[in-house]
Amino acid sequence: VIIVCNFRGLVTQGLALEVGETVQILEKCEGKTSWCITFMRHQDGVFPANYVHLKKATVTNRGPHETVAPLEDPVVTEVTSTLQEWASLWKQLYVKHKVDLFYKVRHVMMELIDLRRQLLSGHLTQDQSRDVKRHITVRLDWGNEHLGLDLVPRKEFEMVDEDQISVSDLYKMVRLYKKGPPHVQYRRPYGCAVLAMSDVLQIISELKEEKDFVLKVYTCNNENEWYQIHENIIRKSSNKYTAPSINYGLIISLQLLRGDIEQVRRENPLIFSRGVAITRKLGFPDVIMPGDIRNDLYLTLERGDFERGGKSVQKNIEVAMYVLYADGEILKDCISLGSGEPNLPEYRSFVLYHNNSPRWSEVIKLPIPIDRFRGSHLRFEFRHCSTKDKGEKKLFGFAFTPLMREDGTTLSDESHELYVYKCDENTTFSNHALYLGLPCCKDDFNSCPNIPSSLIFQRSTKETFWICTQLSSTKLTQNVDLLALLKWKAHPDRVMDILGRLRHVSGEEIVKFLQDILDTLFSILDDNTDKFGPLVFQSLVFIINLLRDSKYYHFRPVMDTYIQKHFAGALAYKELIRCLKWYMDRSAEVVRQDHIQEAMRALEYLFKFIVQSRILYSRATCGMEEEQFRTSIQELFQSIRFVLSLDSRNSETLIFTQAALLNSFPAIFDELLQMFTVQEVAEFVRGTLGSMPSTVHIGQSMDVVKLQSIARTVDSRLFSFPESRRILLPVVLHHIHLHLRQQKELLICSGILSSVFSIIKTSSLDMSVQEEIEMMVESLLEVLLQTLLSIMSKSQSQEAVRGQRCPQCTGEYVSCLLSLLRQMTDIHFQRLMENFQSKDELKEFLLKILCVFRNLMKLSIFPRDWNIMRLLTSNILLTTAQQLAPALHKNFAETDFDFKVWNSYFSLAVLYINQPSLQLENLSLAKRKKILDKYGDMRVMMTYELFNLWQNLGENKIHFIPGMIGPFLGVTLVPQLEVRNIMIPIFHDMMDWEQRKNGNFKQVEAELIDKLDSLVSEGKGDENYRELFGLLTQLFGPYPSLLEKIEQETWRETGISFVTSVTRLMERLLDYRDCMKGDETENKKIGCTVNLLNFYKSEINKEEMYIRYIHKLCDMHLQAENYTEAAFTLLLYWELLHWDERPVKEFLHHPAQTEWHRKEGLCRKVIHYFNKGKCWEFGIPLCRELAFQYESLYDYQSLSWIRKMEAAYYDNIMEQQRLEPEFFRVGFYGRKFPFFLRNKEFVCRGHDYERLEAFQQRMLGEFPQAIAMQHPNQPDEAILQCDAQYLQIYAVTPVPESVTVLQMDRVPDRIKSFYRVNNVRHFRYDRPFHKGPKDRDNEFKSLWIERTTLILTHPLPGISRWFEVDKRELVEVSPLENAISVVENKNLELRTLISQYQHKQPHGNINLLSMTLNGVIDAAVNGGIARYQEAFFDKDYITSHPEDTEKITQLKDLMQEQVHILGVGLAIHEKLVHPEMRPLHKKLIDQFQMMRSSLCHVSASPSSSSLSSTHSAPPQMINSTPSTMRGEQLRSNMADASWEVFTLCSQQTETRRELSSSSVFFISCFSSPPVLTTPSSWSLDSGTREALPFLSSHVGSVMAPPVPPRNILRGRKQQLQVSVSAR
Repeated sequence: VIIVCNFRGLVTQGLALEVGETVQILEKCEGKTSWCITFMRHQDGVFPANYVHLKKATVTNRGPHETVAPLEDPVVTEVTSTLQEWASLWKQLYVKHKVDLFYKVRHVMMELIDLRRQLLSGHLTQDQSRDVKRHITVRLDWGNEHLGLDLVPRKEFEMVDEDQISVSDLYKMVRLYKKGPPHVQYRRPYGCAVLAMSDVLQIISELKEEKDFVLKVYTCNNENEWYQIHENIIRKSSNKYTAPSINYGLIISLQLLRGDIEQVRRENPLIFSRGVAITRKLGFPDVIMPGDIRNDLYLTLERGDFERGGKSVQKNIEVAMYVLYADGEILKDCISLGSGEPNLPEYRSFVLYHNNSPRWSEVIKLPIPIDRFRGSHLRFEFRHCSTKDKGEKKLFGFAFTPLMREDGTTLSDESHELYVYKCDENTTFSNHALYLGLPCCKDDFNSCPNIPSSLIFQRSTKETFWICTQLSSTKLTQNVDLLALLKWKAHPDRVMDILGRLRHVSGEEIVKFLQDILDTLFSILDDNTDKFGPLVFQSLVFIINLLRDSKYYHFRPVMDTYIQKHFAGALAYKELIRCLKWYMDRSAEVVRQDHIQEAMRALEYLFKFIVQSRILYSRATCGMEEEQFRTSIQELFQSIRFVLSLDSRNSETLIFTQAALLNSFPAIFDELLQMFTVQEVAEFVRGTLGSMPSTVHIGQSMDVVKLQSIARTVDSRLFSFPESRRILLPVVLHHIHLHLRQQKELLICSGILSSVFSIIKTSSLDMSVQEEIEMMVESLLEVLLQTLLSIMSKSQSQEAVRGQRCPQCTGEYVSCLLSLLRQMTDIHFQRLMENFQSKDELKEFLLKILCVFRNLMKLSIFPRDWNIMRLLTSNILLTTAQQLAPALHKNFAETDFDFKVWNSYFSLAVLYINQPSLQLENLSLAKRKKILDKYGDMRVMMTYELFNLWQNLGENKIHFIPGMIGPFLGVTLVPQLEVRNIMIPIFHDMMDWEQRKNGNFKQVEAELIDKLDSLVSEGKGDENYRELFGLLTQLFGPYPSLLEKIEQETWRETGISFVTSVTRLMERLLDYRDCMKGDETENKKIGCTVNLLNFYKSEINKEEMYIRYIHKLCDMHLQAENYTEAAFTLLLYWELLHWDERPVKEFLHHPAQTEWHRKEGLCRKVIHYFNKGKCWEFGIPLCRELAFQYESLYDYQSLSWIRKMEAAYYDNIMEQQRLEPEFFRVGFYGRKFPFFLRNKEFVCRGHDYERLEAFQQRMLGEFPQAIAMQHPNQPDEAILQCDAQYLQIYAVTPVPESVTVLQMDRVPDRIKSFYRVNNVRHFRYDRPFHKGPKDRDNEFKSLWIERTTLILTHPLPGISRWFEVDKRELVEVSPLENAISVVENKNLELRTLISQYQHKQPHGNINLLSMTLNGVIDAAVNGGIARYQEAFFDKDYITSHPEDTEKITQLKDLMQEQVHILGVGLAIHEKLVHPEMRPLHKKLIDQFQMMRSSLCHVSASPSSSSLSSTHSAPPQMINSTPSTMRGEQLRSNMADASWEVFTLCSQQTETRRELSSSSVFFISCFSSPPVLTTPSSWSLDSGTREALPFLSSHVGSVMAPPVPPRNILRGRKQQLQVSVSAR
């Protein structure tokens, strides 16, 4: 039943149903509400009875696996299931933004629903029903193609059942269907080529061989001019056509042959053996030669005028023409489109785009039989071809014209304007009388003016159609020789001469009087058999062969009718047999055998006359002389065998005789069956075919003829009888076997085999064919395998010799092999195995068939959308593999073990399980269910076979360790749980057997890791796969997990450790695969690769994989233009190498070379990348390392080069501008992140000019599903375990590892800048908070700082732009320490800024200096420093915090230092300030006075008396004069201020800093407070170079490059004393 209303199934035992689903009712329960107990989707349940619509159905295979099929039109069923399958795919089109295809598919689906409704209505005629089905199949195929679904082979619009036909037939059907049905195509103008014959004749007239000519193909500029493109090209009207842009076109070969056609045919037999088409002149020649009689009507499709029909654009009009007889039958093969082309039942014109007045000018020949000319008419149908759907052609009109008028005259040779009648797509022309009574043209209308207006067809008065006709036909003529023959009794003495002259009578005359002539010949034969018999026989052969000519071929039915109904020669058979046997017996003696060959070609009709004559005689005599007739036929066949057995290798004439006999021989079978039993005829044929030579080197043409004769024998009615087939099959198979063994004529042989398999498959549906299959197995199986192996190997090369390789041969022979294997039963396989004489023969066979099967898996013989063929192939291969498995166990196990056979079987099983067509997880639910219902999961079945064979190996398992680890691992990557469960014990066995043999399982471990890496990197595996080896894996099925089995072994510890490592590797590999195959950003890919690379180095120690991923990571960095990171990455490989001359093999893109050269090449690359990344400081040590190597080898040229590069790098450091990057801490929280990021925090080195906001946007762009956390607090456990993504981002400050360079006085800021942000492993982040009660008047008293220091796993920069945080340190900074840090940082900022303005010109832009000075001075007056004074210089605070005495003194010193810095800054501001900004400067001076006075007050206050005098400020910094005087003095001092004053202040401050053990600051220091660390141990005089210090442990630990040591304290005290005394 069909569900017509959704049911949620909320009741007890309710089954949820949706509209359109199909269920099977098991029981109906009556009551107030009727309920049905149903079965669907392997579930039982109930639902209301009124929710369904009942449909009739058939149930097959009753039981638990029964199949229910509705009793309805199969096309309707297909539409229903297809629409259901399309529905989900159609919705996905919208989701994937494929809007155009989405609306197209919707339109087609609506049309299919409407067409399905029409079919179900039951109101359509047969023609209409066929037309609707045609439209349905066109739309179904279009949708399947565009939605990526499978190709559906059909027969008469219905899907074929592959179980009911042979594999060969299915293959041919699919292949033909793949080419596309003709009704979905239409012709379009493309190009035209013209060759002037006058020029050609001058060239070839003197040549005796072929000459090639190239015809350029021109395209028409305007389709409307297409009808005269030939004339335009001839007239060279180049503006109307376009010449090809390159030299391409058609190449034809021409040769001039002199003489009439018969002479040419005799002199050039090879040319005519190739099927040359003879083209006759259009119209009559100047002289009509005898026998030149024709009956051809030439029709020219000229033009038409049609209405637009309510459309906004003009139509695309196609004309279809049919020839119809008086009874309405469409005449077959009466339309010829050109010489050499097969005749067709219809003609379709080409289509001009959007043209309502098309002009075609296309000529068609109508070779209509003479007896059908009268009463026939032509019908022209006009259709509009849709551009949206090429299968859409809508009928809108038609025209017609009779071929002969009522008065008996034919169409005149002129143009005819035909009327166009309106119709539509649903119009049926089954009753042609409805329109034949209408006028077809103007003349016809004038003859019958009173036409009723109520007719079904109405003329379109504004539409007309023009054709032009020309009839080429001869009239009846009187032939003297023919008249003499017909009246032979009037001159009996001239019979010999009359019969001899019959050959000179034209064929047209003979066919016109065929019956009279035949009656005359047989009457002459009856009159005097002995005298006239041979001549009558020759005349009869001549007439029969005349009908073989294509011009008279349509007279053969006339001859057949004569034989059956009018022939009366009851005694003729005796003379015909005698003459025929005499001809055959003479074939070995005579040189010229033309007459013998003619008799051989006439064999079919000679036997028709013989058999019919014997039947007449037998009727007349009640069966007398039966034995004599049988004897004469047997003797005749002995003569036939004699002719075929002759050695013709040295006689071309005899070859033609044998070929003529073989061509005609299969045509006599049906005649013989009228007189002999099927077995007797089969014995005749077997003897004849068996008499042919068994060799295949008698000549290629003869081989072809022989096989063609066998092919026609197989296709004959005789071969369809089982009793005759058992007789004929051995000889057919014998010849096929010979040709296949020699690899000759493969295409013809494949056709014969396909026919044989098709016939046997059809017969097997009704009877047993076991005996025939056994014959085919014995004769064909092995040679078929050898042929396929040869074809498959050649298909990979470019050899294409005829008879050796054909494009379609592979598919043909695969289908033949599959047909044979499919029809083999258990008995056949058993006998096959028993028939091998030795194990070597069996081994060779097994290796062949397994190799063929593997090639079928690898070469993809059938395209992706031929899924029906792929699944059937897989099913046959599985069945065969199951039959072959016992042979392996029985013959090649234990002591007879053969590795090649077992390995071949295992390899096949692995390929089989992994083939794409069996991966059901990628299919829709409907398709998956359909496959499972029909075949089951064939992967599981093959895996069971694999497991069973493995279990039977016993001790021989060790031979497959570690070789089969990779392939078996590939099987476990199939996302099918049962497959994986089956494979688990195999891995345990491998580990156990190696443990027994070697005491460990290192080989298994190494190979497993290698293959895991390669397989997962290729994109295989899924999320569940990582759990396969997990500690907590709970696998269902008959086998325990690998871990559970390992825990039972003595080597459990190493086993568990191994499984744990593999699990961790899988997590990283799967993350790597997901990043690489998805549209992920470079950052993700790089991070994932770094994670995997580190794992290979630290946990598994797989050097080759480690190096491989080094190069992958380097390439990613280069692609992302991370040159510094690329250099650090490549250094990892450089570290592994030594400066040795040891040879190393080729690896990746590195050639085979010495280790020294490889290390040198890597070093140069790394230096180059550091240069591109502007990290010259990291490149300089490598330059020195290379220089040392060059110097030790006296390679001064290279030494000079590297020294120059080193010098250039020093120049770059001093001259080129480098930006300082920002650093950001990023936390990835939540289970939705990849494993290598999940619940971890990193510090990232930002890009140039990238600030916090931009970085946040970039990260959110890379993780669009992530939620940004708005606070810096550590996340709780709920966030860490949630199925979401949370990002926590904030900026951090680098803490330099070494401040040696930063402490140096004279080091330029460009150098210091590098060391502040490179080789940094510590980063800091401050978070302010209040501890204790908050002082509302002065919050600085309780303002503490939570300082978090992040320590990374590796310093930045390194092999990645970000590294994971290894640990974090948290300290709390007191308010006083915070104040010291703030003032200290501000002093550094002021120094740096003021140093930048000291050499600027007056009146320049000093806005930044002005704002900074204003901000500091104003804050010091109104807050800031004042708040610090109030908070920390208070007597109560000092008393209560005696431990902070030194820090308070340090804060005071820093404040005094800030005063002096501001003083110098104001002095410079004084020099540079613009006159308009003087008021601002004055304001700054006044505020500065207030600031200084407040500081002086602090210094003079009693609270400072307790401070050490060592830290007191110098006298010039403490001034007690009145404020006004201090202001004037300050301005006076600033007027004379110089940079030495600033230097003095700096030195004084520095001296105080040293005395107080505080940090040292310089003018160009960074704003971040440096941290004292141990200075670098580098020096210019480094004694050893075996291991560079900066590469000792990891590239991430690269320190500062060598800097010449300087005594930064030398002479400092002396300089200070001089400066003070001078002041």
